[in-house]
Amino acid sequence: MLSLYKINKMKLYQLRSSQLLPISAHTAWEFLSSPANLKVITPERMDFTILSGGDRAMFPGQIIQYKVAPFPGYSTKWVTEITHVSEGNYFVDEQRFGPYVLWHHKHFLQPVEGGVLMEDVIDYKLPFGVFGRLAHKLFIKNQLKQIFHYREKQLTALFGASEKTKNTLQFTSI
Repeated sequence: MLSLYKINKMKLYQLRSSQLLPISAHTAWEFLSSPANLKVITPERMDFTILSGGDRAMFPGQIIQYKVAPFPGYSTKWVTEITHVSEGNYFVDEQRFGPYVLWHHKHFLQPVEGGVLMEDVIDYKLPFGVFGRLAHKLFIKNQLKQIFHYREKQLTALFGASEKTKNTLQFTSI
């Protein structure tokens, strides 16, 4: 088990993503709050499969187990808990078991003129100290970019694109 001291010494990363969709907040919520739709917006190469917990409408305390292959030839289980839900506004999922030391993912929906602004804020930490930081620099950051670009393309294919706001994806580290 990692000590609190070791966890605090690890680098904290943050990914922020926003996408304006030309749909109602209700339509966006109905799609994004259904765990089964996560497969639709995850690249096929990741072999994403929900093992349990994704068969109900989202609720606080919901545990969802997945199988995912982040790299060719390697698959892992990922367990998340839906910790907060404000219907139509936001929800939060947190990793309980998986490849990250910390994964805290906030999903926000905000009605705006011409549609809904979908924002994601993910705070995450990697294991293995300096090796985790090197892995982030060499491929994890790029993999997360690819996943979010794929998601953006899938959501645009499903719901259309908005000309009002440029979509954003940015990373920071502390």
